[in-house]
Amino acid sequence: MTTDRSNTELGASAVEYSFIVVAIAAVIVAVVFVIGGYVQGQFQTTCSALDAEGITNSGTTGGDCNS
Repeated sequence: MTTDRSNTELGASAVEYSFIVVAIAAVIVAVVFVIGGYVQGQFQTTCSALDAEGITNSGTTGGDCNS
């Protein structure tokens, strides 16, 4: 009887740990989206400031800020 109970507890622990891993992954994804939005906003602000000064990218690999 003790062996069956320990196997059940191990299975429950595995499920609990998987929930913890999923929760941590969800937090990481949320943080990446928030930081990504912030960084994108900063790049857009910088690009708009450069456009306002008349500085443009005339190279073949770049373009304006909206592309």
